[in-house]
Amino acid sequence: MGDRSTLLETGRFVRSGVESGSEAEKGAQTVNAQTALTDADFADEAFAEADVASDAELEARHRVAADKGDPGAMSVLGALLLRRGDLAGAEPYLRGATAEGDRAAANNLGVLLHQRGYPDEAAGWWRVAAVAGSAPAAHALGRHYRERGDEPAAEYWMRQAAESGHALGAYGLADLLEHRGDKGVERWFRAAAEQGHREAAYRLARHLRKGDPVEAEQWYRQAAARGHRRAALHLGALLEARGELKEAGRWYLTSAKQGEARAACALGFLLRDAGDEESAAAWWRRAAEDGDGNAANALGALHAARGETQTAEKWYRVAMDAGDHNGAYNLALLCAAQERTAQAEQWYRRAAYAGHREAANALAILLLQGGDAEGAEPWFSKAAEAGSVDAAFNLGILFASRDEDRTALKWYERAASAGHTDAALQVGIALVRDGEERAAERHLRCAAGGGSAEAAFRLAALLESLAPPPEPVALGEPVGGAARTESEEWYERAAEQGHRRAQVRVGMLAAARGDLAAAARWYREAAEAGSRNGAFNLGLLLAREGNEPEAALWWTRAAVAGHGRAALRLGLLAARQGDLNEGQKWCVRAMELGPAEVSERAARLRDALAEELSA
Repeated sequence: MGDRSTLLETGRFVRSGVESGSEAEKGAQTVNAQTALTDADFADEAFAEADVASDAELEARHRVAADKGDPGAMSVLGALLLRRGDLAGAEPYLRGATAEGDRAAANNLGVLLHQRGYPDEAAGWWRVAAVAGSAPAAHALGRHYRERGDEPAAEYWMRQAAESGHALGAYGLADLLEHRGDKGVERWFRAAAEQGHREAAYRLARHLRKGDPVEAEQWYRQAAARGHRRAALHLGALLEARGELKEAGRWYLTSAKQGEARAACALGFLLRDAGDEESAAAWWRRAAEDGDGNAANALGALHAARGETQTAEKWYRVAMDAGDHNGAYNLALLCAAQERTAQAEQWYRRAAYAGHREAANALAILLLQGGDAEGAEPWFSKAAEAGSVDAAFNLGILFASRDEDRTALKWYERAASAGHTDAALQVGIALVRDGEERAAERHLRCAAGGGSAEAAFRLAALLESLAPPPEPVALGEPVGGAARTESEEWYERAAEQGHRRAQVRVGMLAAARGDLAAAARWYREAAEAGSRNGAFNLGLLLAREGNEPEAALWWTRAAVAGHGRAALRLGLLAARQGDLNEGQKWCVRAMELGPAEVSERAARLRDALAEELSA
């Protein structure tokens, strides 16, 4: 008989179970390959493209012919009754048409038997239809075998359906190949997506997102436009990363309204960044109530920032209940800020045991502060091995405090390689100490570039020590006419960041160039910040300018802070002014402070003053 294609045959045969399924972390689609072919799957999809308004007319037109034994009419009438749920009424018509060789009827009879709970008999009729060339039956048979774990048979029949141009067959084949890690996944997802299968479009986009993000965006858009909420979510994220926040917000809103909690959470962050905290909180609340731990954490942080600690704690607990370990970590931070140390330790431990690396680092710090260095070490190690850069640096500090310099350096190097500025500084210091100046320079440059004033100062000192001695000044050439060296530039960068020793050094370089005003400015800045060398040098400049009273004030500040030369200068000044007792007092102080040559000069001056007093 002729090849007849009836309503069930032309419709989409079965809805993919993944459309309403959950999505794994990072957006990977979770597909249960063994999901049963439910009654709703068959009934809804089998008739997806039928014209419902014509059912009554079709039934009336075909019933008379069907009752007279017309195979085509029996096939159509059986399909109509099957869609309506009248299985008892549909079965005799479908069996009658099947007996006459109608492949569509054989396919639909398989649907009916599956709904009645006879999957093996259903598979037998699907095989009959599939062998006769029915792509929907081949797809159904492939699903049947996959449910039973017979993947080779499943692939065979899925491929038959896919190669016949059946969208669900192509999707099912791609899903099976992806599950097994075989080739051809992209090809078959694309074949299904090009026929309008929205889940295939979404999953094709996921495959393309790294290799061809432009095409991936197109498929995300197609799936999202067809109502795929996760596609809308990922399209929003893609647009947000590109800075197209308005359109991103529209897709997040579309996805959120369809029930995607992560889209509601993302929309909340967009609104918060736009300054609308109340609307952000509303969307976060909606997402949190739907089980999104990130949104619950965001709500907790919002209330914590407002000082509403009880409400913040409530939402952090909601985040924990949703399986988000950041909730325990944030709760620990909240307790630590309130000096509830025991509770903070409890929550840090909970998050740390769950694998939260920053919680492990924070727990170790808490234990170390409590004097339990032995207890802290394994938590630092656990956090560092999990990728916490701060924990690696802290391990370096811990081992350095035990004078285990080699082990400390290993952890400093690990943290430095991940961009930790202070760790790079420590590596640079260690390498300078070991005489490896060029290797030290590289690390000091990294740390200085990362904003460390100490690293900038040490880099400047290293470059200065490695530089060749300056050429002698030619006769008649002005002093200070040479261009600034790189070491001077680094000294200045450190000085501008408030580094006192760098400020003193920049002042000395300015003085050497004859720029006494700049020198005085840098000395004063260092001195006011507590630098005794800055105070001493500022005193020298002031004394040179004839301002001995102010010079004495700065020398006094330096001497009190332990500067021997400043004490000696005060002794000389007092002696010159005739205050021999004051002079002796500062000489004794200079002798105590040193260095050796200062002590010797101070001793000679003290003895001379003593002779004057005894004369």
